[in-house]
Amino acid sequence: MSDLLQLLAQGIALGAIYGLTALGFVIVYKATQVINFAHGELLLLGAYLVYAFRNQAGLPFVASVALAVATMAAVGWAIERGVLRRMVGRPTFAVVMITIGLAIVFRQVAAAIWGFDDLLLGDPWGASRVAVGDLHVGATAVASLVTAGALFVAFFLFFRASKAGIAMRATAIDQEAALAVGIPVRAVYAWSWMIAAATATVAGIFLSAFPATLHPGLGFVAFRAFPAAILGGLDSPGGAVVGGLIVGVTELLVQSYQPQLAPWLGDNFHVAGSYLLMIGVLVARPYGLFGRREVERV
Repeated sequence: MSDLLQLLAQGIALGAIYGLTALGFVIVYKATQVINFAHGELLLLGAYLVYAFRNQAGLPFVASVALAVATMAAVGWAIERGVLRRMVGRPTFAVVMITIGLAIVFRQVAAAIWGFDDLLLGDPWGASRVAVGDLHVGATAVASLVTAGALFVAFFLFFRASKAGIAMRATAIDQEAALAVGIPVRAVYAWSWMIAAATATVAGIFLSAFPATLHPGLGFVAFRAFPAAILGGLDSPGGAVVGGLIVGVTELLVQSYQPQLAPWLGDNFHVAGSYLLMIGVLVARPYGLFGRREVERV
């Protein structure tokens, strides 16, 4: 039982990170109806910036994180203003292909600047562990859970209580109606990319913190969180959180028990397990657990 509780605690911590990553997918999709396939590379660049500020510039860790988050928010703004705004009214397929192209460019830029070697992020937690009763959880997992929880609460308050958040919700529901009442829809697009890039940076920090390392392949980890966004519903921020927790716990449980119960499935079946879960949910609920069913009148 203690082993199971240990796995559940670690799975919830991992799921919180996946939830943050999925939230970035959801925020951009709600505002623009486009799936951002460059989200993993935003996560990658954000983590590398933290490394650069922390280990190359010698700044404190908290200052490095703050600078990286601000820089990536500016990158998100530049992507929307410099590239995607020119694609307004163009086919969605073309916009999606642009995000794929941006992903390749960002990945190559990161590799050209920082190389292909595994790097230590320099997080302050290291190998320390926190005892909670009989459980011993890594300090990184505890920090990720606390940070993700605080950000989820902040997002809830932002979307419910702030003018910018209400404008983003209104734009997501009906862009034409939002324009009619004076909401700056194009500014909302920019805000969504800024928020997505900033949250991706935070997720990248915890995905590359000890005992993990920072490397150019980190961006692909975002696609392990993609089922969380689909599972919860691509238009539901709350669904992204719940989906992240489900995917994180599922991945840890499959990774721990599958080699004993079904070793013939291979060593990395836990990666596919989340996608199988996603497929099962979509067969029953095509819009995800909390997705909003679109009704078209003809």
